[in-house]
Parts: sequence; structure tokens; C-alpha cells
Amino acid sequence: MRHQTTEGSSQRAVAEALRPPRPSRNPAVWLRRNLFSSPFNSLLTLFGLCLLYLTVPPLLQWALIDADWIGAGRADCSGQGACWVFIGDRLNQFIYGFYPHGEQWRVNLGFALLALLLVPLFIRGFRHKRPLLAGLVLGYPLLAYLLFYGGVFALPVVETHKWGGLMLTLSIAFVGIGLSLPFGVLLALGRRSEMPIIKAASITYIELWRGVPLITVLFMASVMLPLFFPEEVTLDKLLRAMIGIVMFQSAYMAEVVRGGLQSIPKGQYEAAEALGLGYWRRMALIILPQALRLAIPGIVNTFIALFKDTTLVLIIGLFDLLGIVQQAFADPDWLGFSVEGYIFAGAVYWAFCFAMSRWSQRLERDLGQGSQRRAGR
Repeated sequence: MRHQTTEGSSQRAVAEALRPPRPSRNPAVWLRRNLFSSPFNSLLTLFGLCLLYLTVPPLLQWALIDADWIGAGRADCSGQGACWVFIGDRLNQFIYGFYPHGEQWRVNLGFALLALLLVPLFIRGFRHKRPLLAGLVLGYPLLAYLLFYGGVFALPVVETHKWGGLMLTLSIAFVGIGLSLPFGVLLALGRRSEMPIIKAASITYIELWRGVPLITVLFMASVMLPLFFPEEVTLDKLLRAMIGIVMFQSAYMAEVVRGGLQSIPKGQYEAAEALGLGYWRRMALIILPQALRLAIPGIVNTFIALFKDTTLVLIIGLFDLLGIVQQAFADPDWLGFSVEGYIFAGAVYWAFCFAMSRWSQRLERDLGQGSQRRAGR
């Protein structure tokens, strides 16, 4: 008994000795290790502090302390700091574009419904995420279009040329994100197919669209796409832009998904075949869930790029958030406040892109924990 006690204490002593050293909480130690660990690092730290001292206080003075926040017009701007009165005066147009003021409740209802449907996807215990996600991708765009455009349920028609601002940006981004992913998955599967015709067609499509700039795609969709349809079929300019963006982004999404498919070990494919599953069941139940989990960073990166690329629709006459902000600069009453407008637009784009990035990190963490629990079992 005494021998076992001695052996146990010696094992604990060895384990204690093998533990990594605990990080010190002394601020002086942290500064020395991270900022002043060498003469070169010390110079870089001092240079960075000097740069921050020269830029941050004047910026805060201009943007916050000397800024004008409340007012009804240009006369309420003192001229010493930023004039955020310009943003407040134009905020309604920045959000809704030229959408009629009396019908803006339809836009609010549509995006409130979207937020309500997205909430369950962030709840870990919710069991119906797949059908809800399928409904969001397949059903919500049609519902939102009927609500925004009107013509049904006694809603007056609002032509798409009156859509603009943040509303238009979110509409294009949501449709592009929702449709480019499934199309990209099909293209990735087609590129890895053993059927020569399907493989050749998928490769041709992907390489063709990846080799063309998005600006060219938007011009082609706006000018040439109607030529491929009968004369009695009229394609709206917004619809043409959405089709071009989806076709363009699907090619990039296909390569991201293909990278995830190639990272799956060959044994997973062989195990799926050994179970006697058909091709589509193998892909849907075994291969694609693993590949998409591994491709989450690339998928979200493509989503972020798509969200920012919506600004290019300005070249075909659609005024998204950035386009409507730039148009406001031409107002004689607000000349000279372009900096405030660009800062506002940049802050909005950053907020949405940062939210997508954080959501992808959480999704990676949750799926990683789930795989670790399954491996532990």
C-alpha cells in the first residue's frame, strides 16, 4: 500500500514537472515578452505608438468630439469636424433608395421575416435546420420578391428601378449567396464526375466564367441576355444582374467545394460504396457534409467577396448602397461631404462582412466540436 502511494505521488510529481509553464499575468513581463523582446521589436513598438499618437487623436477629434450630430440641414454643420447630419438627412434614401415612402413597411416586413427565419439556425437545439434552410433558399426569395414588387394581395407595384440603397444590396447578395452555393456544389460534382461529357461541360463552364471579369459579365447580362429569350419574354434589369452574378459566383464556389471534396480521404468513398449506397446518397449523406465542413472558410470568403462585389451593379444603372451614397454627393446642398458618406458606406459593408466572418468561425468551432465528440465515442 505504501509502495502504491509512493508510486502515485511520484507520477503526480512527474506530471507536474511536465506541465507547460503558466503565463505570467504581470504587465511588465507581458510587455517585455511581446513588445520589447529585442532591440528591433522595441523600435517597431515605438514606431507604432508614435504613428498611433499622430493619427488616432486627430481622427477622434474630427469624427467624434468636433462632429455635428443633430440638425436639419447644411447650416447646422459648423465645419470644424465631421458632419453626420448629412448621413441622418439622407439615411432613408441610403436604406430604401427611391422606394415609395408609404410602401417601405413592405421592405421592413420582408427583412424582419428573414431575420426571424434565420434565428433558429443559430440555436443549437433546433432540430429542423435542414428544411428551414431549404425553405430559405428556395421559398423566401420568391416571397420577398412578391412582397417588394407587389402586384399581388392588393399591393401596388413598385418597379425595380426604384429599388436601391441597402435594400438592393441585401437583395442581390442574398439571392447570389443562396443560389451560387447549390449551383457551385453541382458544378464541383460535375467536374469530378466520371462521365466525360458532364466533366468536360463543367470544366468549360468553370474556366470560362472564372476567366471573365464581373464587370464584363454584368454588361453581357444587361445587354446580351435578352437576346437569348423570345421577344415576348421581358427580363427585368435587376433580374439580369442577379442571373449574371449567380452564374459568375457559381464558378468560384465550385472550385472551393472541389477543394473540400479532394481533401476527403479515399477510404470515405470506399466505405460509402461498401454500404451499398447510390451515388447521390453517398454524396448527400457521407461525402458532402464532410467536404462542406472543411470548405467553410473558403465558402464564407466567397460570400464576403460576393457581398462587396454588389457595388459593381452601379455600372448598369442600379443604385446599391455605395451608388446611392455617391449620388447624394451631387446634391448642391451637400457638396463637400463625401468623406462622411464613404465612411458610412464602409462601416455598413464592414459590419455585414464581419458578421459573416464571425458566424463562419462559430460554425467551424461547433462542427469541429461535434466531430471530436463523435471521434471520442
